[in-house]
Amino acid sequence: MTNYCILKIQEHGELAEQAAEWFHSKWGIPKVAYLESINMCLEKKTAVPQWYAVMDGERIIAGCGVIENDFHDRKDLTPNVCAVYVEEDCRNQGIAGRLLQFACEDMENRGVNTLYLLTDHTRFYERYGWEFLCMVQGDGEEYLSRMYRFIKS
Repeated sequence: MTNYCILKIQEHGELAEQAAEWFHSKWGIPKVAYLESINMCLEKKTAVPQWYAVMDGERIIAGCGVIENDFHDRKDLTPNVCAVYVEEDCRNQGIAGRLLQFACEDMENRGVNTLYLLTDHTRFYERYGWEFLCMVQGDGEEYLSRMYRFIKS
């Protein structure tokens, strides 16, 4: 799959509803919460939040966001890359890596050089330059989750 493109939703407001529905379908967070965050992004007043969609024609095949806090107790570790997802039929093609690189570069251009990411994955984000930082408590979660950090050097 080589015909996909990564878009900043901030520059493509027409994707707001579709993206909010897509993220909701992947993560179960209410669509209205995604739409609210995406609308804040569209206002273009601050670096955070930001949202990104990987498009194959009219279909969203991957996406992620950057928000202040991805539902965890370490409010000092901000901003957070969140909702990273690649459709199952599009995995193992490097899309996640390109999406993460795109988001990190965009945030650097906005003056944000350090990003954090909460995940249960091990060894996935390291291959894209992220480093394990510590364990944190997710809101309402029984077990601790892994917090990663990316610093643009």
